[in-house]
Amino acid sequence: MTTMTMSHDARARGLAIERQTERWLQEQGLIPIAHNQHVKGGELDLVMRDGGTLVFVEVKHRRSAQHGHPLEAVTPLKQRRLIRAARFYLARNGISSPCRFDVVAVTGIQPSLTYEWIKAAFDAF
Repeated sequence: MTTMTMSHDARARGLAIERQTERWLQEQGLIPIAHNQHVKGGELDLVMRDGGTLVFVEVKHRRSAQHGHPLEAVTPLKQRRLIRAARFYLARNGISSPCRFDVVAVTGIQPSLTYEWIKAAFDAF
């Protein structure tokens, strides 16, 4: 298998996990707005609405916690990139709304996935 094929396969798996997470969050009451938004400064996995709040959701997946919990991947640097991307998204779309940043840690292998949802995981300073 070539590096390009492995990269494509990993990306496809990641997108599938994000879509499943989006459906799971819908079951929890959130309304999908957008997914995989590429903006200057980075990528936003999911943009959803929770009542009057716009929610930027970062999805992190690991097959197991053997090499660290998925939440550990949301470092302060990653948080700053997400905040920057969210600001560009808001400006590009002319949105003025209360916002929050959530992280969903997904572990397991499809179809047996476990979700750990951290609401307001970090703040934009």
